[in-house]
Amino acid sequence: MSKRASRWLLLPAAVLTGLAALLGAPAAASAHGFSSVVLIDLGTDDAGDLQAELRLEYDLLVVSAADAEEDDPLFRAGTDAFDAGDPEAEVVALEDHLDSVLAYVDERFTVATPSGQVCHTEVAEPISMTEEEGAPYAVLTLDLSCAQDGDGHVIRSDLFPDSEQYVTGTKTIVSYDIDGRTGSASLDAAQPSFSTEQSFFERFWEFFHLGAEHLLTGIDHILFLLALIAGSRRLREVVLAATAFTIAHSVTFILAATGVVTVPAAIIEPIIAISISIVAAWYLWRLWRRGAAATELDSTSGPLGLDRAGWLRLLVVFAFGLVHGLGFASALGIDQPWSWTLLWSLLVFNVGIEVVQLTIIAIVFPLLVLLRRRAPKLGLWATGALAVSVTVAGLIWFVQRILGIG
Repeated sequence: MSKRASRWLLLPAAVLTGLAALLGAPAAASAHGFSSVVLIDLGTDDAGDLQAELRLEYDLLVVSAADAEEDDPLFRAGTDAFDAGDPEAEVVALEDHLDSVLAYVDERFTVATPSGQVCHTEVAEPISMTEEEGAPYAVLTLDLSCAQDGDGHVIRSDLFPDSEQYVTGTKTIVSYDIDGRTGSASLDAAQPSFSTEQSFFERFWEFFHLGAEHLLTGIDHILFLLALIAGSRRLREVVLAATAFTIAHSVTFILAATGVVTVPAAIIEPIIAISISIVAAWYLWRLWRRGAAATELDSTSGPLGLDRAGWLRLLVVFAFGLVHGLGFASALGIDQPWSWTLLWSLLVFNVGIEVVQLTIIAIVFPLLVLLRRRAPKLGLWATGALAVSVTVAGLIWFVQRILGIG
């Protein structure tokens, strides 16, 4: 084998090695790994006093609070109720150990004045249960008593940090309507706090960064994009496909996040998994039917320079994009009444996703084109191997999500 061929073999080998690592990782059964989302609504009660509603993943709250406060009875009662799937017992377990729960939450979630005076918290309502993305969540409503000190407030959340070793990369989504301002913010370990006096740029960056990071850490969405790249014959084809995908998931993401459309995660996640396999298998089918000609456009092309196969593929990608949008909203746990503030945040989130998609295309597709031109047979082998790997990964996830395992 020549040195040139050896060098070109490094690319597909690297791709397959990376895919093998992804398929072998524990997080591979899920789009979003072992992470959690905390949802906080910050506003005022009927009397105009500051109030916060926290929605916290129940089993994670139980084990974290029990561990932090050394409350073994909370752990036993909470996990028994969780294993039994009994919401009433789950509430009782938390209420019976409310001191431990509040001690854990108060240490990791604070609202303070601009000068740093932390607001005092009291339980405003009995704990209740709800469901987010198919998982039970505890709803904790707190009254906040704050000194009069400036116009704004500083919100900080360190709930469920990586250091506790139960989850990785917790996101806290805060929606607020206080201090004469409304908005949303995304908090994580890199940025655990924000002020209601934050600038327009700061609000933009938070949700742009969240969208970019969400795509980069969503293994199945990355593989879906790689399947699109592998099966694309021209740059315009993959850019149009990625853009159609973004437009489609933006529509359903906004509809789901604003409560207009509700679809259970048990339905969405298997469809997302099988969509990955279908898009990758489509390219394999073209390779089987046309061989080396699979990378060429038909002799006649239609609007936007796409032939019939290209337009059909675009429609399929758009349809799957609608489903992926529901998955994005479900994964973030966003389900809020329609508002211009929320709409703006969601649009910025999608801009972050699109920028990352186009960046990946700009890096990967030119390398693929170069490989196809320098070593056509090796290029077909590399993209075919990639498509096989993605197809298999999607089928594995589909079975796991249908059976509720993994």
